[in-house]
This record gives sequence, C-alpha cells and structure tokens, in this order.
Amino acid sequence: MNQHPLPILITGASQRIGLYCAERLLDDGYPVIISYRSEREGVAHLRSRGATTLAADFANAAGILGFIDTLKAHTGGLRAIVHNASEWHSETPGQETELFQRMFNVHMLAPYLINLHCAELLRHGGAADIVHIGDDVTRRGSKKHIAYAASKAGLDNLTLSFAASLAPAIKVNGIAPALIQFNPDDDEDYRRKALAKSALGIEPGPEVIYRSLRYLLDNPYVTGTILTVNGGRHLI
Repeated sequence: MNQHPLPILITGASQRIGLYCAERLLDDGYPVIISYRSEREGVAHLRSRGATTLAADFANAAGILGFIDTLKAHTGGLRAIVHNASEWHSETPGQETELFQRMFNVHMLAPYLINLHCAELLRHGGAADIVHIGDDVTRRGSKKHIAYAASKAGLDNLTLSFAASLAPAIKVNGIAPALIQFNPDDDEDYRRKALAKSALGIEPGPEVIYRSLRYLLDNPYVTGTILTVNGGRHLI
C-alpha cells in the first residue's frame, strides 16, 4: 500500500459520509485529520485507526479561527482539504436570525476562513486540492430549509472564486449530492417518496461520494467544477 506523507483534512467526519470517506482514505494509505463537533463512536474508531481527531465548533468565527490554530499546530502541510462539516435545520419562528447566522458560519464562513488561512499548508509544490461538499438542493432552493439551501449555494460560489484565486497551485472543486443514504428512523413512506425523486431511484450509499472525491483528487485537469451526484434528479 502506498503511503502519502501529507495528510488529508476532512471537516465534520464523525458520522455518515465524512466518516466513510475518512475510513476509505485510511484504507488507501492516506494520513487523515478530521474535525468533529461531538464525540461520537465514529471519532473514537478513526482515532483508533491512527487518524488525528480535532474538536471544533464552526458555529462562530472564534471557533473557526481556533480550529485553524490547532490544525497548524498539528501539521505543516496538507494534501487536501475536504469541507464536509454541515448542519441541517429548518426555519423556526422566532429563531430565523440565529439559524441563518449558524448556516452561514458552518457552510460558508468556515470554508472561507480555512481556505484563506490554510492555503499555505497546500502550497508544497505537489498535488493539492480543496473540495467543498455542497448539496443538489441549490438547483431549486428549498421551501422548508431556506437558510440551509442559500448557504450551500454560497459555498458553490466560493468554489468558483477560490478555484480562480488559488490556481494553478491548488485545485478547488465541489460535490453536490442529493439523497445518498437514509437515516435508520426514516419510514417506508418517506423512503418511497424520496427514491421517486430521481431517475435512477436508488439509495447509492456513501461509496459514490468517495469515488467522486477520488476523481477530483486524482484528476490534474479539473478545477472550478461542481460535480453533481444526484441520480438524475434534474430529469424528473
């Protein structure tokens, strides 16, 4: 197995897609650094496999900047940054301002500040990537998750801006998933309706996101691209 001297950072990798991608990168011989907000079983598992696990709360600027300082204390270089940290909340009457600010901080301010302050870790003369994990919802918006959809759309625009500003040393791309995997408590009616929204009609699982990530990491001639992984939702 090839060993890669520079680690890959994945934010928000304590569960689901982030956890899966971190495990697969470890399987493929990459050193991995993750951020996590809550101590979960997945964090302990990654730690036991040798991943560096850094607690972080991206809900405010102080937490983001504190994480950047901690990251730089742990490594002098990175092979890639994968912005996976995300929160999914709907609008609540009386709490709209707080919700929008939190969605902005997690989905836009954190990638913005980390990219600006950690680009130096990627400037080592070798292959270097930033990947933003967005959401297919930005194509149409969302009636129930307005702030979420708007902040993810902003993340797509950050992809374009950073791709232009950091080229040619650093490639910057995005992945826009739709339904990837259900939660254990999703009922059959919800699952049926969700599957009917795509042309392919399947629950693909997180492997499709890992393959998308590897495509972006391994292809030297792709930057400023949002890779849609939605099973053909735009066809329905």
